[in-house]
Amino acid sequence: MDDLFSGNAHWIWITIGLVLAALEMLVPGVYLIWLAIAAIITGLLTLGLGVGLPMQVILFVSVSLIAAFSAKRFLRDQPIESSDPLLNHRGSQLVGQTAIVTQAFEGGTGRVKHGDTEWLARGSDLGEGARVRITGSEGTQLLVEAMDMLEAPEGDPA
Repeated sequence: MDDLFSGNAHWIWITIGLVLAALEMLVPGVYLIWLAIAAIITGLLTLGLGVGLPMQVILFVSVSLIAAFSAKRFLRDQPIESSDPLLNHRGSQLVGQTAIVTQAFEGGTGRVKHGDTEWLARGSDLGEGARVRITGSEGTQLLVEAMDMLEAPEGDPA
């Protein structure tokens, strides 16, 4: 086994690194890139220092751990902020908009229509056809409150 890694060990490590980097594009998450970086650095250090297989494995494991923990710490201290934090929270995007009651609220629950979608909703007891303002959401249920009839809608489709 040591003969396999003796002459071209650096190319083997660099190839492993490039394969892992390519797999990173196919696999969801950000896991393999740190191993890819460690394999390429191990290949470069093997080329420069001419170390044996046991030391190559130690280098690979050490650089992998350093890369992964450094990235974790960096991302913890400087998180990547979303340009649209409510992207996957459809109910939260509707807060402040108006809707129309399609199924009367009895016992605090009913159905409302916003745009072309009907939602389960919670709020005070209301009759069918009443206008409501969306105040929040809990899971797939909207939280609503009755709108004053004199209050003009803010131009959102109900």
